[in-house]
Amino acid sequence: MFVFLALELSLLFVLISFAVALIQHQLPAGKVQSLLSSKKGSGYLTAAAIGSVTPFCSCSTIPMLNGLLRAGAGFGPTMTFLFVSPLLNPIVVGLLWMTFGWKVTLVYMAATLLVSLLAGVLLERLNFGRYVKQTAPKASACCSTKPSVEPETACCSPKPVASKASCCSPKPAQAARPSKKKMPWRQLWREALGQFRAVFPYLMLGVAIGAFTYGFIPSEWIAAHTGNDKPLAVPLAAVAGIPLYLRAETLIPMASMFALKGMGLGALMALIIGGAGASLTELILLKALFRKQILVAFVVVIIGTAVSAGYLFTALGPWLA
Repeated sequence: MFVFLALELSLLFVLISFAVALIQHQLPAGKVQSLLSSKKGSGYLTAAAIGSVTPFCSCSTIPMLNGLLRAGAGFGPTMTFLFVSPLLNPIVVGLLWMTFGWKVTLVYMAATLLVSLLAGVLLERLNFGRYVKQTAPKASACCSTKPSVEPETACCSPKPVASKASCCSPKPAQAARPSKKKMPWRQLWREALGQFRAVFPYLMLGVAIGAFTYGFIPSEWIAAHTGNDKPLAVPLAAVAGIPLYLRAETLIPMASMFALKGMGLGALMALIIGGAGASLTELILLKALFRKQILVAFVVVIIGTAVSAGYLFTALGPWLA
């Protein structure tokens, strides 16, 4: 079981990471930031789209979040990106599809996307942006404007010397030569393999825990405590996932083994959303950007998403089977 899951998920991760790197290469960062600065509703959809193609875990989302805030992106769309990125990226969608099937995947995508959009809009309307600790970016020393002092004219004054070119002086326009832009295939593959190397320990950890669960933990014990007939299994699973710093790539292989042992689908989805959407490490990193009001709202949104999705999956269990 361990060897089969490890090979299958590793191949899937590399292929999807390559596809994501290809998309990111065609989408410049400056264009992304300008789109997120829009005050229209399309900014939220754009943020959700960007988050869904960035294979980040909850903590690795923070540097890009900080960059978007400093670039002037809207607070609401930025929060939508923060919610979507670890929960709804191609790696998670691909692993869910391979593990639980297309019905479960579509319901998961719809639930997480809808709550992320609504949460971003609501936090923007409630003016939670005032709790951001972000400071304005410092102006570059080279390009900072200095007050100009006109020299006094005299017969003995030296002649002006031509100034050397600097990073602020406009460069003469050069005739653009028609060149064909080549796709950096090797670089894209290196990025995909680099992402795979970074996530490999977490992926193998999830596969190992899942294989251990499959081989050694009795099915009766899991079914007795986390089955569909246990109403508190969903909220407990949602809260239990937050102290664990586990990526969705780690949680999904674990969840697949829990499902074989009798764990309810609702509790499984609550565990995946709670564990992948937030972690104690992420909250510590977010403390540098946000005040406690946003941190509390963030945890409430993640737990609320996990619990509501868990009960939704429990109710739809017969149709999803």
